Amino acid sequence: QVRLVESGGGLVQTGGSLRLSCAASGRSFSSVAMGWFRQAPGKEREFVAAVASSGSSTGYADSVKGRFTISRDNAKNTVYLQMNSLKPEDTAVYSCAARQVYFSTTTYSRSRDYAYWGQGTQVTVSS
Repeated sequence: QVRLVESGGGLVQTGGSLRLSCAASGRSFSSVAMGWFRQAPGKEREFVAAVASSGSSTGYADSVKGRFTISRDNAKNTVYLQMNSLKPEDTAVYSCAARQVYFSTTTYSRSRDYAYWGQGTQVTVSS
């Protein structure tokens, strides 16, 4: 089992920045690949960013490339999503997800690739 708890959401103006955190517990953090997803009202959940268990690979949705950065700190069992140049269309509930995989450089962008999910944190970008 992996327990995930997100934090760092809030209200920000267009062009602003936020950093989301996802703290993991329950398994060796270095053995899990992590991802961030988001879901806006009335829309399906969509992939945002992912980082491999090794930390050596990252992947991003086209809509956030160049603006968002995913990173992990295995010493703190935490993955981060730094979000810059935020737009109103970034407004959503952001959730982190985990997949157990050992010593891998693979990133995963599909919801069904992940077995564990956090409860989500709201990000609202005002225009």
